[in-house]
Amino acid sequence: MIKLCIFDLDGTLIDSLADLAAACNNALTECGLGTHETEEYRYYVGNGVIRLIERIIPPGKISPGVKDKMIALFNEYYHENYNVYTRPYEGMIPTLDSLCREGILCAVVSNKPEEFTNTIVKEFFGSRFFAVKGNIPGTPVKPDPAGVKKVMELVSEKLGAPLSGDEVLMIGDSSVDIMTAKNAEIKSVGCTWGFREEKELSDSGADYIVHAPEEILTVPGIAR
Repeated sequence: MIKLCIFDLDGTLIDSLADLAAACNNALTECGLGTHETEEYRYYVGNGVIRLIERIIPPGKISPGVKDKMIALFNEYYHENYNVYTRPYEGMIPTLDSLCREGILCAVVSNKPEEFTNTIVKEFFGSRFFAVKGNIPGTPVKPDPAGVKKVMELVSEKLGAPLSGDEVLMIGDSSVDIMTAKNAEIKSVGCTWGFREEKELSDSGADYIVHAPEEILTVPGIAR
């Protein structure tokens, strides 16, 4: 039976694409580098802010100074505007509440900076998550399994017994999340309502694919 569900944040729990795009385009404009269409950001996000900024700077324009300035501009703008358009996906909160009623603990592991991750999760989801981990500078990002393994340790301590891989699900919308699950030796659930296509999830080897939040409840091991 599943005892722990670990969720990605952007593109899985929340639709944050427009606010992420606005923060990036603001930074690009301030640096005189042009902008990208919002839909393009579906393929830029997923590996943390540093990789996001590296991907959106035009070829030949990347330098340590430009990248550092872009990151600072992004963080400043996003800090003030992270929740203009961002909302939980429809059906997500009832799904989380159903998991709670089944006695399943939920957690978040995101490549978004820890400050933003904690703020957003608290604002939109209250106390529904047992543990929340964002990225801290100098620590590895997904698909490195360190964050997932840390959450599993915390849950094991709470339960008084170590978790096995078949008792944990990693739920996310991109290949990054599927590979994280593989590296952590746990099962994965690919979400098609997020930023990437179903083919990416399938090609990455997702154990299960769901098309709406409530379908998470049909994954084997969830229902008691």
